[in-house]
Amino acid sequence: MNPMLSALTNTLLDVMPIVALIMVFQLLVLRRPPPNLKRLLIGFVYVVLGLALFLEGLETALFPLGELLAKELTDPKFIFEGAQHSAESATWDEYYWVYLFAIAIGFATTIAEPSLIAVAIKARDVSGGAITVWGLRVAVAIGVAVGIGLGTFRIVTGTPLHYYIIVGYVIVVIQTFYAPRMIIPLAYDSGGVTTSTVTVPLVAALGLGLAKTVPGRDPIIDGFGLIAFASLFPIMSVMAYAQLSEFRASRNHRRRLQK
Repeated sequence: MNPMLSALTNTLLDVMPIVALIMVFQLLVLRRPPPNLKRLLIGFVYVVLGLALFLEGLETALFPLGELLAKELTDPKFIFEGAQHSAESATWDEYYWVYLFAIAIGFATTIAEPSLIAVAIKARDVSGGAITVWGLRVAVAIGVAVGIGLGTFRIVTGTPLHYYIIVGYVIVVIQTFYAPRMIIPLAYDSGGVTTSTVTVPLVAALGLGLAKTVPGRDPIIDGFGLIAFASLFPIMSVMAYAQLSEFRASRNHRRRLQK
């Protein structure tokens, strides 16, 4: 079967249970026909086509691209700049280009994340401008960048994932007690919006590609887990952003009082 036709068929089968559930509630519970049925049907067609194209794009371009970049960045010829060394002789500090690339790709994909843009706009509207769109986007992007960089370090070194997650959530719990109350729910939501259409495909491909090319790593055990870092660290960075903003505001207030 044609790959695009197969993706379209699979997408349609995946979406149909959602449509069936909505129709059951609409017709049997609410007992009224859906409003604007023509627009709904057109929108449904757009959704199916968009998802099918997106999934096919992942398989055709983004996943192979992430694995290719990971393979090239971990090539001994690149790491040792042409010297005759094997991959097994490389130490964790010689993979610095991998860490830098992970940080850069984490920041760039998060800045371009549509779901984050939507949340940032809503946060600005409901906060009356106290939370800026770019302030929130950059804060989340910094968190993702740090998280992905640390996640690639974990893959290279082979250290257990749960150590990082436990320590990370301990820090999040401590921050929750001291961060401004207004920002806490938004910070926790900011961890979720990073696991969306732009960030996940590249980050997952990078993790799997890295685990396949670093000697002694298992793609199943070591390749996954980067998305957890991308979800955890934005919570820290957004609360830290709010805490720094609150500290600066209180310091400026004290200075005005002293004058």
